Amino acid sequence: MSDLKGKTLFISGGSRGIGLAIALRAARDGANVVIAAKTVEPHPKLPGTIYTAVEEIEAAGGKALPVQTDIREEEQVLAAVEQAVERFGGIDILVNNASAISLTGTLATPMKRFDLMMGVNTRGTYLCSRACLPHLKRAANPHILTLSPPLNLNPRWFKDHVAYTIAKYGMSMCVLGMAEEFRADGVAVNALWPRTTIATAALQIIPGASPELGRKPEIMADAAHRVLTRDARSLTGRFLIDEDVLREAGVSDFSAYAVKPGAALRLDLFLDERP
Repeated sequence: MSDLKGKTLFISGGSRGIGLAIALRAARDGANVVIAAKTVEPHPKLPGTIYTAVEEIEAAGGKALPVQTDIREEEQVLAAVEQAVERFGGIDILVNNASAISLTGTLATPMKRFDLMMGVNTRGTYLCSRACLPHLKRAANPHILTLSPPLNLNPRWFKDHVAYTIAKYGMSMCVLGMAEEFRADGVAVNALWPRTTIATAALQIIPGASPELGRKPEIMADAAHRVLTRDARSLTGRFLIDEDVLREAGVSDFSAYAVKPGAALRLDLFLDERP
């Protein structure tokens, strides 16, 4: 496929940041986008609601459906999927974008925060995938794209924030297992992760984060678009990096994605290699 025209994307947590950027890139092709997220009232520190996301998607040329959804709750996810299918006739693509983060050590991470990260990241990814898969199996070129890192067991990625790492790697293990489980059905299941930090509004509320040392969310959106327009049977079970996907597609100049041109970029979490 050269574009996503007429395809239906179900995106968890797509009211802002990378999820919204992916939605807007698909909308420019004329895609249908379901925004399944919690935010219906403006957050005091973060911009965007499911309704403002829909306005932007439709302004970009797509069709959109906002569904208030806590992806930890099975009944809410099943209802959101049902609404998506009723509105658009099916689901072609699931983007597991929603994620909770707390870069804190064991003694600084209360169980409430641990449960939130496990519930949103691991359980939410598993639940959304499970709910969408019956419909994906009927789609012409079905994809699940999960925004999670390569499985890297270097202890450095556990020692400072073991709870977050466990929850995030839970998403990646869903990719690893489901890719093989549904390979014969032709459902592509892949992970996508940024080479550098991405300057989203959420990054700005993390202590010590430096948005100016990262890239714009559009690099993830462009990489996701490349993945989602590929033949599902030819690309599955991969842990992809945004920059590598775009380089393979012929992109060599990434300066337009930089928040601060010329600044030294900060490598993202879970990646050992140097920039």
